[in-house]
Amino acid sequence: MELNRGKIKIITGNANKDLADKIAKDLGKDIADSQVMHFSDGEIGLNISETVRGQDVFIIQPTCNPVNDNLMEILILIDAVKRASAGRINAVIPYYGYARQDRKTKSREPITAKLVADLLTVAGADRVITMDLHAGQIQGYFDIPVDHLTSIPMLANHFKDIVGEDTVVVSPDLGGVTRARNFANILDLPIAIIEKRRPKANEAEVMNIIGDIKGKNAILVDDIIDTAGTIVNAANALKDKGAKKVYGCATHGVLSGPAIDRICGSELEKFIITDSIPLLENCPNNKIEVVSVSHLFAEAIRRINGNKSISIIFD
Repeated sequence: MELNRGKIKIITGNANKDLADKIAKDLGKDIADSQVMHFSDGEIGLNISETVRGQDVFIIQPTCNPVNDNLMEILILIDAVKRASAGRINAVIPYYGYARQDRKTKSREPITAKLVADLLTVAGADRVITMDLHAGQIQGYFDIPVDHLTSIPMLANHFKDIVGEDTVVVSPDLGGVTRARNFANILDLPIAIIEKRRPKANEAEVMNIIGDIKGKNAILVDDIIDTAGTIVNAANALKDKGAKKVYGCATHGVLSGPAIDRICGSELEKFIITDSIPLLENCPNNKIEVVSVSHLFAEAIRRINGNKSISIIFD
C-alpha cells in the first residue's frame, strides 16, 4: 500500500523568497501564510497562519548570508511545524552552509558540516533536499534521507551553443576534478586541471596547469564562488598560458567581500551561477548571469511527495 504523506505545503524563511516563489509557481501552489521576524535583541520569532497538520511540509531556506540567522530560521521553522503535527518535514536547502568545514585538517578544528546535520535532524527534519554539496560525503553525516540534486547538467547545457573542438572544461582545483569530468562528459569535451595551494582561508595561488589549453576556449567549473579569488586567478592563469576566451560557472554564488568587483574586472567573458543564493547586485558590465533551479527543485518535490524516484531528473 502506498504511503500517503498528505498534500504539499510550501513554507519559506527570509533567505531566498524569490526562489521559493518560483518553486511554488512551478508546483501550482501558494506559499503558506507565515511571517519570520526578529525581536529587538535579534531573537527570531515566527507565526504560521495556516494549518500543517498531516501535510507534507517543504521548508525552503538556503543557509546563505547571513548564515547564522538563516540557519536559525530553518531550525525554528522545523520545530514549529513539528509541534503543529506536520505529516512529514522536508528541509529544502538549495545552498548548505558550513559545508566547507567537512573534515579536520589540523588539530582542534570543528567538523561544522556534521554539526549542522545534527541540528537539522534533532530539530525534527525527516528529509533534506539540497544541491551540489561541497563534498558528497556530507550526505553520510545525516541519519535521515538526503536527496542530493545537481545543477551540473543544466549549467553544461547552458554552454552548448559556444562549445566546439577548441573548447576545454577546466577544474580550478584538484578537488573539483569529478565535477569537471561530469560537466565535460555532457558536452563531450576534454578537461584540464589547475593545481593550486591555499596559503590561508579565502586565498589561492595557481601553481600549475595540467592539460592542453593553449589556443582553446576554457570553461571553469566550480561549486561555490565566495570571494572569487580562485576563479579570477584561474582565469588569469589560463589566459597567460594561451587560452583564447575563458568562461566560468558555479552552482552557488556566495559572492562575498570583493567578489563582484573581481569578476567585473577579470578575464572572464561570462560567469554563470544559479539562484540557489539570491544575487544582490550584478557587475556593471553584466558579466554575471543567473539561471534558475526552481524547476529542478519543484520536480524533486513533486516526485518526493508522490513517492517516486527522482533519479530520472538527471537523465
